[in-house]
Amino acid sequence: MQVTSLLSRRFHTEKHEHDHEVHAGHDHNHEHIPVKLSQTLIGLVFIINSYLVDWLFPGGRMAASASAMIGALILGAPIIWTSIQDLRRGVLSINELVSIAVLAAFAEGGFAATGEAAGYQTAGIVAFFMLMGEIIETRTAAGARASIESLIKLTPTKARRILPHGREEEVAAKDLQVGDVIRIRPGDNVAADGVIVTGEGSFNQATITGESLPVDKKPGDQVFAGTQNLTGVLEVRVTRAGEDTTLGRVRDLILAAEKTKFPLMRIVDQYMVYYTPLVLVIGALVWAFTHDLKRVISVLVVSCPCAFILASPSAMVAALSAAARLGILIKNVADLELAARINAFIFDKTGTLTTGRLAVSRLAPQPNIKPAELLRIAASAEKYSNHPAAKAMADLAAEVGVPLADPKNFKETAGRGIVADVNGSRVVIGRAQWLKDNGLADDVMKFVDLDEAEGVSLVFVARDGQFIGWIGLRDETRREAKESLQGLLDAGVRRISMVSGDRQAVAARVAREIGCEEVMAECLPQNKVDFVRQMRSKGYRVAVVGDGVNDAPALAAGDMGIAMGAAGSEVAIHSATIALMNNDLRRLPFLVKLSRMTRNVINQNFLFGVFFIIGGLTLASFGYISPIIAAIMHNVGSLIVVFNSARLVRQGEELEPFRAPSSDSEATGTPTRTAASPQPA
Repeated sequence: MQVTSLLSRRFHTEKHEHDHEVHAGHDHNHEHIPVKLSQTLIGLVFIINSYLVDWLFPGGRMAASASAMIGALILGAPIIWTSIQDLRRGVLSINELVSIAVLAAFAEGGFAATGEAAGYQTAGIVAFFMLMGEIIETRTAAGARASIESLIKLTPTKARRILPHGREEEVAAKDLQVGDVIRIRPGDNVAADGVIVTGEGSFNQATITGESLPVDKKPGDQVFAGTQNLTGVLEVRVTRAGEDTTLGRVRDLILAAEKTKFPLMRIVDQYMVYYTPLVLVIGALVWAFTHDLKRVISVLVVSCPCAFILASPSAMVAALSAAARLGILIKNVADLELAARINAFIFDKTGTLTTGRLAVSRLAPQPNIKPAELLRIAASAEKYSNHPAAKAMADLAAEVGVPLADPKNFKETAGRGIVADVNGSRVVIGRAQWLKDNGLADDVMKFVDLDEAEGVSLVFVARDGQFIGWIGLRDETRREAKESLQGLLDAGVRRISMVSGDRQAVAARVAREIGCEEVMAECLPQNKVDFVRQMRSKGYRVAVVGDGVNDAPALAAGDMGIAMGAAGSEVAIHSATIALMNNDLRRLPFLVKLSRMTRNVINQNFLFGVFFIIGGLTLASFGYISPIIAAIMHNVGSLIVVFNSARLVRQGEELEPFRAPSSDSEATGTPTRTAASPQPA
């Protein structure tokens, strides 16, 4: 913020493919002109030339003075022009301090003895350091805009649309419509959100979900614009295109977050209008007591409060970049600050602390049957079923490498079970009553040592009239849930609760597995809202974590709403203040720690900026530093703040998407299964 945004680039979302015009823009919204690095270096060449001429040719002072004056004009003109634009808008800012300092040094050269170049040299060097500081700051701290530009580059400008007769045509991505079918080849970036119709592939979707590992996709799975297909040829039916894609909403959220400010920054802006007049008064007093123009110039240069003003924005941009890299989208930076003060978390159960999908939790074969054989028979009989239990068994069979047979004479009775022929044997699978209705005389319940009331669904299997075992399925808790909740407690969160519309026994079982002591079950949506309000009334600052769909009222009722698995979910993104693009709960303690570290970094920057300005003004007023040294000090102070904030960018690098341990079970052993790797909701 050296010369307020002379070089800052306002990102434009126009649809012109090659529109790379650079426009100025910044926190203060002044009128600005772009300054090129080449222009700055050309001005520096003239200043250096004046020193060389002065040193090598003692009689060539006129030439040295002319060279210094040209350099000062090239370097100082953009700064002065910016100040004029500000004044025309009726705004008095720090730009004017720099402009007055440059003009004063320039005037010193003009009124000096004939051929004196020192004043012009001072003006040029001061302007050069101010502009170079802005260049370094812009390229160092503009992480959010760089991330937006990288997001835009991820979306291809062309797409291969498939016509009704199977012919392929290349069209502009912006012309895609909902319902179009596009072909995606290996290495292609996806042009629009959609659902896979045919084909399988592995996708790098780190830009959307923060997952660094590729995710395998098959027909029926959702793909997102901006993600990359690594393997396979797929056909995808477009569900969202253009600005409506998940990538588009991610970009909009980053832009919206960048425009918001920490409360501290709003206070600084409120009083900054008085700062420039105060510095001008100090400069006038220094002139009145010393009549030393160099001291006045030094006061004006060193008083530019860039280190102070950068304290909050640089830390905020770095923190937003770190969060976005891990798939944490923060709509308002005030929520980033609020996260440090959250002392209570309320979690929804289904889809948040649990996977929201049935998974095989227990294989219980009869003594003469191996676990893998029970799984093979059951999953083969269920192969053509769309029931969640059938999918869970098929997933486990694929995971442990159990081959499945194609069932014959398949017959499914909704809500009861299946009858099918597998490898010549008649297999009956379903509820206990279903097996009894199909001629099984044994009381299969006597073999069960689990309570269905705790949320375990039981599937019984009989082959050729003989009971061969049962399979337990349940909505499994996320494997990282216990670790994440403990991480929140370690971070200082005082109260963690779970609310669920499920039965008390089911909720209690999940709570025991994850180490949550407070449980509220059998809740309607309004009950969840009432619970959140009650906790807030007791003085807690409450964060509500849910899937963003059925938990929208509760998310809105908390001090902070955090939507899980928000990739592709419009309701999730709009109902919460923070959206987690994947389902890794370990992002939550990281968010709290990042918030607290951001607050600490801002306080460090703020105090450094205050003491830097006070110290610099004192040294300049008593003549201990020259204008050139003041310009160097000014930039060094700004860079210290920027680099201190840049430490936040690296936060969270140790976090990888949670992966279930690979199973070492052999096909003849006992395969175990809890939850599949989390996928975006």
